[in-house]
Amino acid sequence: MSVTENNVSEALSHREGASPAGDGGTSTVIPAASRAERFTSYDVEAFEVPGGREENWRFTPMKRLRGLHDGSAAATGEITIDVEAADELKVETVGRDDERLGAAGVPSDRIAAQAYSSFKQATVVTVPKETQASKPSVLRVHGPGEEKVAYGHLQVRAEAFAEAVIVLDHVGSGTYADNVEFVIGDSAKVTVVSVQDWADDAVHVSEQHLKLGRDATLKHIVITLGGDLVRVSPTATFADKGGDVEMLGLYFADAGQHQEHRLFVDHAVPNCKSNVMYKGALQGEGAHTVWIGDVLIRAAAEATDTYELNRNLVLTPGARADSVPNLEIETGEIEGAGHASATGRFDDEQLFYLQSRGIAEEAARRLVVRGFFHEILVKIDVPEVRERLEAAIEAELEAVGA
Repeated sequence: MSVTENNVSEALSHREGASPAGDGGTSTVIPAASRAERFTSYDVEAFEVPGGREENWRFTPMKRLRGLHDGSAAATGEITIDVEAADELKVETVGRDDERLGAAGVPSDRIAAQAYSSFKQATVVTVPKETQASKPSVLRVHGPGEEKVAYGHLQVRAEAFAEAVIVLDHVGSGTYADNVEFVIGDSAKVTVVSVQDWADDAVHVSEQHLKLGRDATLKHIVITLGGDLVRVSPTATFADKGGDVEMLGLYFADAGQHQEHRLFVDHAVPNCKSNVMYKGALQGEGAHTVWIGDVLIRAAAEATDTYELNRNLVLTPGARADSVPNLEIETGEIEGAGHASATGRFDDEQLFYLQSRGIAEEAARRLVVRGFFHEILVKIDVPEVRERLEAAIEAELEAVGA
């Protein structure tokens, strides 16, 4: 067994809580409650209305949720979904009574429960058994429109031994809350890219449920670029042995934007792997990013191998990044476990090195940012998405004359 960056006693102490530490906008506050006790329910009223002081909400600017958290945000619009799917996939619009819905997980906060109880129709995408999709499939979700509210539900199902790449592209305006499910069958291999490229006025709160079958492999990539407030909460669980999930994320926050990513990996069965790597950049007054990474290794989850990493690059004064990795271990019989988190500004030594070789400061800064994101970009094996992301990063840097 090995635990890197934090020793076993530190990891176990997370269950008892810890005092705030650190500076520079990076938080290391650890919740006192075990993640094993996390409450879930489809019933909205089973959750208290959050006030912003709860551990799950303390980083979120509650007033900017536009009533999603307290029930006052009634649906006044609808989303539309443009589908460009591979021929091998089956895309359905189903009612609330479809028995497949909810298979990947149960809402774990009031907004997710509100979204589950409020959607009228759901989209279900199925990759049939032993099918290899001929091309990536794109589902482009358009917001309900400025000053309108909508709730939604989407499920991606990959049956046994299926292979596919799915891109969820969120664009447009409005206020939107949803649950997204990924049900990955035995020995299936799926890549999912969830892009949040909203207009400046948009608010999006999404709970994503990832459930892996025996020997299933899932690469789950979250890219957040636009929106006034975006909060994405992926939860990964394993239905049987041999599951392998890679959770990657890239985010870039501008002035006034709030971007929040809350991950939970629940290892409850033996011989499973998880690897989490999120990287973000911030620029402009009031830009705020939050990354919470919780990993729970239950007593039955022997031979688990897990690691989580978060890095944040602060490009201008007035931006703040909060990063909280949590590792909770209930068995010593594991292959490895660890976590790491860091937030900082431009590396002066890197800039000096580049400038000393005749590269102008503006170009040097661009190279540093590109290098920072490179580790994530190379793992995005959908060329169209990668090229679009590279162009978006370039545009962000031009906006501040970096």
